Amino acid sequence: MEFTAQQIAEYLHGEIIGDPTVKVHDFSKIEEGENGTLSFLSNPKYSHYIYESNASIILVNRDFESDRELKSTLIKVDNAYESLANLLSMIEQFKPKKNGVSALAHISASANIGVNVYIAPFVSVGEGAEIGNYAYIDASCYIGENTKIGENTLLHAGVRVEKECVVGKNCILQAGAVVGSDGFGFAPTQDGTYKKIPQVGNVVIEDNVEVGANTTIDRATLGSTIIRKGVKLDNLVQIAHNVEIGENTVIAAQSGVAGSSKIGKQCVLAGQVGISGHIEIADGCVFGAQTGVPNNVKEPNSIMQGYPAVPVGTFRRASVVYKNLPELQRTIHELKKQVEELKAGSRK
Repeated sequence: MEFTAQQIAEYLHGEIIGDPTVKVHDFSKIEEGENGTLSFLSNPKYSHYIYESNASIILVNRDFESDRELKSTLIKVDNAYESLANLLSMIEQFKPKKNGVSALAHISASANIGVNVYIAPFVSVGEGAEIGNYAYIDASCYIGENTKIGENTLLHAGVRVEKECVVGKNCILQAGAVVGSDGFGFAPTQDGTYKKIPQVGNVVIEDNVEVGANTTIDRATLGSTIIRKGVKLDNLVQIAHNVEIGENTVIAAQSGVAGSSKIGKQCVLAGQVGISGHIEIADGCVFGAQTGVPNNVKEPNSIMQGYPAVPVGTFRRASVVYKNLPELQRTIHELKKQVEELKAGSRK
């Protein structure tokens, strides 16, 4: 499939700098650009590659100004990264989609399967389950009894959605994700052992959510663990029982949210962030990598880092002090020695 710079610019409402007739048939990274491919530049750190790239077309932000001649045709757009995403989505829509149910899948007689659904080999769909129109269920997925999968939702290979859970429309669950496993609930007993607390709730995932590979979302003890619409979870994220994650919040890999905590709308959790149980995070908060959050964060749009989480400015100042601690320790010892010498001299 080929597109000209003119066609792409019209689709993206962009401005062409160069040859409008040049054609592309593939995508490439800017540092590996080849003739016939389209690339993009959104991060100024990679600006030097634009002068070396052999990509036929490069998407750039409207404020980009070159200081020398370029080999590539440029298309200036409001946001190069977003425009690339729009192009990739358009191309994806042109790809042929499978439909139909494999003879090697096990579908309960009481399950309700929508129209134009694809169910791959070795999928298991339990009693009373519902799968919406245009859903795509890849190989070896498990859908428990009375579970609901929304329209146009994609389950990659090996996903498990346990009984009575709900997944909304236009969701993507990457390979190995587990939705609805038991929450970590145990009651200590007098003899020092732990008694399992039955987890009788479920998980509700709203529309337009993406769940990364091998991410786990535990069912509620009572009620629901809730992932609101537009949430994006990276690979290897742990969401515990009865957690609620607000709309359009993003959580990066290896982060964990302990039980019954509530995270607001449009928050950002970088990699390896830990949220303690039974706390609330206000809307719009940002937590840097490896931040530990032990208490409520009540101020919206807070930017925090470190353990315990502190405002990022405080964290940076403390980091400067921390790396100088050995020198400060030597200075204190020297000052202490001088003070003791002065005291000894005054006693003579």
